[in-house]
Amino acid sequence: MSRAEAMGGAEPGTAGTGRTGTGRTEPGSAGTGGAEVGSAEAGRTGIGSTGRGGAGAGGAAVCRAPRPLWTLGLLRNEIGTTFRRWRTLALLAVLAAVPVLIGVAVKIETDGGDGGGGGGPGSAFVSQISNNGLFLVFSSLAVTLPVFLPLAVGVIAGDAVAGEAHAGTLRYLLVAPAGRTRTLLVKYATTVTFCLTATLVVAVSALVTGALLFPVGEVTLLSGTTVPFGEGLLRALAVALVVALSLLGVAAIGLFVSTLTNSGIAAMATTVGLLVMIQILDAVPQLHAIQPYLFSHHWLSFADVLRDPVYWDRLQQNFGLQALYVAVFGSAAWARFTTRDVTV
Repeated sequence: MSRAEAMGGAEPGTAGTGRTGTGRTEPGSAGTGGAEVGSAEAGRTGIGSTGRGGAGAGGAAVCRAPRPLWTLGLLRNEIGTTFRRWRTLALLAVLAAVPVLIGVAVKIETDGGDGGGGGGPGSAFVSQISNNGLFLVFSSLAVTLPVFLPLAVGVIAGDAVAGEAHAGTLRYLLVAPAGRTRTLLVKYATTVTFCLTATLVVAVSALVTGALLFPVGEVTLLSGTTVPFGEGLLRALAVALVVALSLLGVAAIGLFVSTLTNSGIAAMATTVGLLVMIQILDAVPQLHAIQPYLFSHHWLSFADVLRDPVYWDRLQQNFGLQALYVAVFGSAAWARFTTRDVTV
């Protein structure tokens, strides 16, 4: 972008030639001649009035405000590019299939005389699915949160910067006047958008499957309180939002790893490997001293939304821990990305 364009599209002119943002006249011609062609170029130059001579004759020059530095065009383009990729669509399709598989399995077990449930994540919800299909939303989120959702987010975040570098498009992206900080923020905002989208895909798929396979009605919360179906839907939406916010730490870690390498595959594999390692550490009883500081430790705190009244203690701990990971690894990603020598 030229300096003239950055200042709103107007070209610098001189008084002697009558070359202003409203029109271009030949040297020595009257300034009022610029008014005849000024309107034709008003859209390009951002000036909607007369030329220099016209302004002196009484015409007021009206200037369009310069375009702000921050616009949503880059964000829209990044989100559109991410969600048009086959890899992203495949991840969302797999996430949508998980509630269907759970619902069908519970339906088969229920028809066979076994209430099911097991002892895995969300078993307290699975046992209630046959009575109320809305509980399929809670159980599906509980099952996908420890593994499927973080893996999908890790893939998207790990490929955010490293994928551009591997494809050779990163240096061309940085040539634009957006700046590295803004580019990194757009990358992270896109990953957060995927977190919300992926969580809603699981919730909506579970809600539709549960309504088709099981009866729906009043919801009995974990505290024993019965609430109307409408309030149950609102709580399901709140649970989905809590799950999405619980993935912000993973997104920040994946973005940081993505700034360390030019290989998208290596970044995705490293992010997924870190995720698996953290999950293992969180499951070892002997490591209870460090477990409260692991980003996955409070993931299942969304169950406290289904109590009356809502228990906020673990939810606040979860949100605070995710904010800490975002601040630490987001700052590390910024420090690395803004000083990185991009050669490919």
